[in-house]
Amino acid sequence: MFPRQLEPRTARTTAEALNYILWPLAIMTVLQRVFIKAVNGFITDDFKPVYAASLAFLNGQPVYTDNFDSVDPHYLYPPSGTLMIAPLAILDPEKSRWCFIVLNAIAIIAVWYLLLRLFDHTVRSVLAPALLLAMFLSETVVNTLVFTNINGCILLAEVAFLMLLLKRRDLWAGVAIGLIIAVKPNMAPLLLIALLRRQWQVFITAIGVPVALTAAAWPLIKDPMSFVRHTMPYLLESRDYFNSAIVGNAAYYGLPPWLTWGMRLVLGVLVLISLWLLYRYYREDELFFVCTTSGVLLTATFLLTSLGQAYYSMMLFPFLMTVVLRNSVLRNWPAWLAVFGFMSYDKWLLDRWQSAGRALDYLRITFGWALLLIVVFCVLGDRYLNARREGRLASGIDPLWLRETPAAAEEPPAPALTPVHNGVATSAGEPISVES
Repeated sequence: MFPRQLEPRTARTTAEALNYILWPLAIMTVLQRVFIKAVNGFITDDFKPVYAASLAFLNGQPVYTDNFDSVDPHYLYPPSGTLMIAPLAILDPEKSRWCFIVLNAIAIIAVWYLLLRLFDHTVRSVLAPALLLAMFLSETVVNTLVFTNINGCILLAEVAFLMLLLKRRDLWAGVAIGLIIAVKPNMAPLLLIALLRRQWQVFITAIGVPVALTAAAWPLIKDPMSFVRHTMPYLLESRDYFNSAIVGNAAYYGLPPWLTWGMRLVLGVLVLISLWLLYRYYREDELFFVCTTSGVLLTATFLLTSLGQAYYSMMLFPFLMTVVLRNSVLRNWPAWLAVFGFMSYDKWLLDRWQSAGRALDYLRITFGWALLLIVVFCVLGDRYLNARREGRLASGIDPLWLRETPAAAEEPPAPALTPVHNGVATSAGEPISVES
């Protein structure tokens, strides 16, 4: 019996075959990204300034001393975030970095599992290995691990916030978003979802957690006012390097201010219209509304504010997962052309035509985010105009074919029946077997 257990199974269905194909590819990709690529590291090292700040905090030394004239990674977390990440410096730098890599990898894998649960899929489905493989092939996951930053943990807190929000666990949802804001205040626009859903208790803990952490950290940091006077002004500026926001690339290519502001205003108007359509016609479809709105808000934040870096796109995974929903705004090829722009790990630099290659590589993230916002606006706008033309706005803007039940839409027609033979109806053309 034991040798028979070693015999490779042969898939009986397409789904089984895809599972057998994708699971080894996904698992080996995860192992390579975590234990080979991330451990090897890269010239960009986001962990070094974080570890240095943690060590300075634990030793009672100034924390906010970065020279912002250099292009090296800087330490930008507020005092509340400093208090949270300080335990990193308990270990030596190498072991601490390894632990931080593993912690982020575990967080990303936990997100993978939670997203499957959120969208009513299991680890047995073919979506499970496909999603895991896609996540660890993406630029955002690879560079989060290789550069060794905290984005994996932030993503886990974001997904926890969305799930708790959907379950109406408002205070705990506020704790999740509060922990995010304590480290990265640029994620605060997610609170608009709670506001639109009138989940007021979220704000108690969402505001209380970062305020409490700041109050606890303030007397422990040697130079808390340096964050206000030195670091905060830098955070409010737009830089022309490692910045895929519109203002970043506009500064790099020397675009005039009127053009830069024009693009930001036009896209901002599209975002506002998209948010209004989502709220007006989809707020009762909770999963679709919460995840799609989160994606629109965060994409707009990355693209239209002063700083957007490519690996921020990790926070869009809940939005991208809405593609499994029948009324998703992502079931079209322009949406996934946009996703390729900001998720692909490919480099588009050209040795022969360096200027063109730099433009292709530097602008693909910006164009990807912008195209995604345009796609959402166009899909929702087209649905609205069609529904208004057909006089059915009162019942929603989903196309009529989406209102059919999945079973009715996908069920094959019943086979024609021949006359009864020995009391049993048979399909037309099907041989009749008589068993004794």
